[in-house]
Amino acid sequence: MSGHSKWATIKHKKGKADKARGKTFAKLARQLEVSTREGGGDQASNASLRTIVLKAKAAQMTNDAIDRAIKRGMGEHSGAAFESITYEAYAPGGVAMLIDALTDNRNRTASDVRLAFSKSGGAMAEPGAVGWQFSRKGVVQIDKSVSEDEVMMVSLEHGAEDVVDDGNTWRVTCDSHALYELKASLEGAGMTVVSAVSTMVSSLQVPVTDIADAKAILRIMDDLEDNDDVQDVYANFDMSDAILEEAAS
Repeated sequence: MSGHSKWATIKHKKGKADKARGKTFAKLARQLEVSTREGGGDQASNASLRTIVLKAKAAQMTNDAIDRAIKRGMGEHSGAAFESITYEAYAPGGVAMLIDALTDNRNRTASDVRLAFSKSGGAMAEPGAVGWQFSRKGVVQIDKSVSEDEVMMVSLEHGAEDVVDDGNTWRVTCDSHALYELKASLEGAGMTVVSAVSTMVSSLQVPVTDIADAKAILRIMDDLEDNDDVQDVYANFDMSDAILEEAAS
């Protein structure tokens, strides 16, 4: 989780985040549409939709764009039919990855994901080989303008499982169902919430110290996130800042 988070920060510094904003919005729109189609357009009764709306707003997607995607999911506008698929794979260095996709062509997506791994020394895994170590969690990042004790005092009263130092922020982990209550409680206590997401967290962390492995892992991450069908990529690598900076350069 920590290595994955640092990698996202470095991408932003290199300007890749801005370049990919349009692609991110397109993926979020697809997620909103599918979630609405499966569970309805009422966020109060559709927890999945509520999670994606929060994610979309955090990415600065406009309310109009969010509403249009929900309406497509409700059948008010035409849209393609997508199915949800999760792939499991290993990157170099024994790093485990989960890849969530929404696709209208299963064969195309499977081929693209397999290629991303094979050309960088990774390999697809059998169903269950990787997934067992990941679980759905809520993760809230808090600005360090407050102390760890202050964060813990509020967090532990509202469903937090762990509070750790994540460099520039405090990272608070909770059950995914407690995410919204926890976020609201932290903000209500005057704390600055940098981000609040429902994500997959691995119970195992794989240290990566070999620069060749690190570069291959980041290549795979980039290739997957460039794919329109791939919605989310979760990985359990842990790299030092030095290794990550060198691999991303």
